[in-house]
Amino acid sequence: MDKILDGKKVAELKSQRLKDFVKNLIDQKKQPHFCVINIGDNAASKVYIRAKTRMAEKIGILQENIQLPKTVSEDEVVALIKKLNADPEINGVMVQLPAPDHINVKRLMDTIDPEKDVDCLTPTNIGRLWEGDHFVEPATAAGIISLLEEYDIDLTGKKAVIIGRSNIVGKPLAALLLEKNASVSILHSKTDNLSDYTRQADLLVAAVGQPELVKADMVKPGAIVIDVGINRIDNHLVGDVAFDEVKEVANLITPVPGGVGPLTVESLMEQVVKLAKRQDERR
Repeated sequence: MDKILDGKKVAELKSQRLKDFVKNLIDQKKQPHFCVINIGDNAASKVYIRAKTRMAEKIGILQENIQLPKTVSEDEVVALIKKLNADPEINGVMVQLPAPDHINVKRLMDTIDPEKDVDCLTPTNIGRLWEGDHFVEPATAAGIISLLEEYDIDLTGKKAVIIGRSNIVGKPLAALLLEKNASVSILHSKTDNLSDYTRQADLLVAAVGQPELVKADMVKPGAIVIDVGINRIDNHLVGDVAFDEVKEVANLITPVPGGVGPLTVESLMEQVVKLAKRQDERR
């Protein structure tokens, strides 16, 4: 059995399904339309935005990129978000992170209309996520769940361990895994004896941003290992998992690149379509 969980392949399959669905929306004059606000000149952010734009064009979603200078004031960004909130032609709004230090990101998230919250970062949608009553999910977490579903992996009763407690991946993924009836533990930089927890995991997710942190002796034989990390070392990408050694222990594992990354971008497009469909139904 192939041990590789092929995120790129799954993303391609899902994007084709989404493309077909969006075509029907376009035929009904309901093309999904969302805006990405980028503040400053962070190189990685620009790479991510280009990847999103390519995927949006492939699927048929209209993505509008709004580039703001690094010196823009927080009040100006808030005013822009409010303008987009009020525009009935805009289905989704997201702020590309990170933002410059003088910008209070929490205030920006608080300003986004939950009905247009592509990233699922508004307080309302975070609360709905933990209540299990959500209509949008954070893209990376949702992408991981879709990968497990495509491979027919049943998590009922399984021990899931997440290394990383970010609002983007770790925390929302925990909520979604609980919905799948897994027993979830979240580890972080202050966790003592990390390996004591990871060696018990039936599903181990590394999302901490430390290159090759997870070694083979930290993994339970036969576990499923999901690597969310993207780290550049000597001009090539590596994950948070020491792939070559861990794949000999794990039953299934995602590679870097070609694992979670493609699913994140595809899943983001799914969130835009969900919001567009929901707004159309509520009109």
